[in-house]
Amino acid sequence: MSAVADAIAGACLLAGAFLCLTAGLGLVRFPDVLSRMHAGTKPQVLGVLLVMVGGAIRLQGWSATWMLLLVAVFQLLTAPVSAHMISRVAHRRRHVRRDLLLVDELGTADAAPGPPGDDSPADP
Repeated sequence: MSAVADAIAGACLLAGAFLCLTAGLGLVRFPDVLSRMHAGTKPQVLGVLLVMVGGAIRLQGWSATWMLLLVAVFQLLTAPVSAHMISRVAHRRRHVRRDLLLVDELGTADAAPGPPGDDSPADP
C-alpha cells in the first residue's frame, strides 16, 4: 500500500511541478496582460493544488495535512482575485489590446483620453 501511495504522491508532485513550470513560461512568453493573467492563475493554481495533494499523501500526518489544506485554500482565494484586480487596472491604464476583446464590458466606464483603439498607456 505504501508503494502505491508513494507512486500517486510522486505523480501528483510531478504533474503539479509541470503545471507550475508552464504557468511561469506563459508569464514570460505571452504577449499581452490578459493572456499572462490567464497563464498566471489557471495552471499555477492547479499545479499548487496538485503539489499540496502529493505532499499530503506523502507526509501522512494530520498537522501537515491541515497546513497544506490551509495553503491550498489561501491559494484558491487569492490568486483569482489578484489576477482580476490586476486585469482591471491594466484595462483602466489601457495596457490591453482592445481589438482582441470580444466584449468590452468596462469600455463605457473608462473615459480615458486618446483616440479610440489607442493602446498606449494612459500615463507615459
